[in-house]
Amino acid sequence: MQYRTMPNSTDRISSLGFGCMRFPTLPDGKIDEPAALEMMHYAFKHGVNYFDTAWPYHDRASEPLLGRFLSEVNRKKVLVATKMPCWLIKSKEDMHKYLKEQLQRLQTDYIDYYLLHALGKASWKNMKELGVWEFLLEAKASGKIRYLGFSFHDDYPTFKKIANAYDWDFCQIMLNYLDTHYQAGINGYKLAVAKGMGVIAMEPLRGGKLISPLPQSIDKLWKKGNYQPLERALSWIWNLSGCTVLLSGMSNMEQLKENLTFADICKAESLSDKELKLYAKVRREYLKRIPIRCSECRYCLPCPSKVGIPYIFGVYNEAIMFDNKLRLQEEYKAFIPDENKADKCTNCSACLAKCPQHIEIPTELKKIAEFFA
Repeated sequence: MQYRTMPNSTDRISSLGFGCMRFPTLPDGKIDEPAALEMMHYAFKHGVNYFDTAWPYHDRASEPLLGRFLSEVNRKKVLVATKMPCWLIKSKEDMHKYLKEQLQRLQTDYIDYYLLHALGKASWKNMKELGVWEFLLEAKASGKIRYLGFSFHDDYPTFKKIANAYDWDFCQIMLNYLDTHYQAGINGYKLAVAKGMGVIAMEPLRGGKLISPLPQSIDKLWKKGNYQPLERALSWIWNLSGCTVLLSGMSNMEQLKENLTFADICKAESLSDKELKLYAKVRREYLKRIPIRCSECRYCLPCPSKVGIPYIFGVYNEAIMFDNKLRLQEEYKAFIPDENKADKCTNCSACLAKCPQHIEIPTELKKIAEFFA
């Protein structure tokens, strides 16, 4: 295992972090606790010392299970990261309440890396008004929290505001070779590094979509260089010297062992110009496959019929881009409410004049409704 440090921390942190959001599960959806504990112990034995969880993961069962693991090992040798559920915070008293309960659930007196969970425009405004920074500094002074950070799923301008607001120790952002200009993206990474923040990379495989199954044109490009898609995806993250931890949610022992193998050999600034050019080719090929050039500006909203236009386009684009209709069909059914689905479009055309990309929105929605039907 290779180790890295954050500018504001003396901890030697494993370059591979164990994400506790995708534990193995039983048929009823609950965590397969013996299997999950076996994986955590195996990871720890092989050098992983950074374990990341959060209040809602696995229907709030992730933190307690990690707490059980902590009770079975030397706590001082484990770096624990968890997150404040910002959407549940209505007052400063709530901040104290949730932190206290998280400490109990984790069976620990302190949290090494504490994040504000999934900050965005609305939640950031609310947390600022409630005085979250003062709370975090108080908790740090009391020894309940060692390092302060935030996780992020909004656009770069919002990331920039949050990053510049306080002296954060670290941030957790979506980073992979495809989404270099999505959410905080590579510009967010560069800003964080310039400000002396540690960077935790999440979604390195885009939820597995960057490795299996691969569109034929993408597979052909990787095979030209005799590269495994998994190794290539992970290597791109670890090549970034300012990235402290690559966070991976692993659901079985095979995935864990594969990631551990690459964590031993993938180093910072080790990719050649030739290799980086191949990444750029693969990225361009993925982007060429996007059928609807929606920029997610949301100017088309609100729709009079409450159709979730940009969200629907996003799911459909991924289905085509990753050549995986079955998986995205399930995501469409699960994450787009029935009242917001494409078949609710009445062809009123109110959206057409608002779209800066001049997309024929009603026509596309009809096509998507038939595609996912």
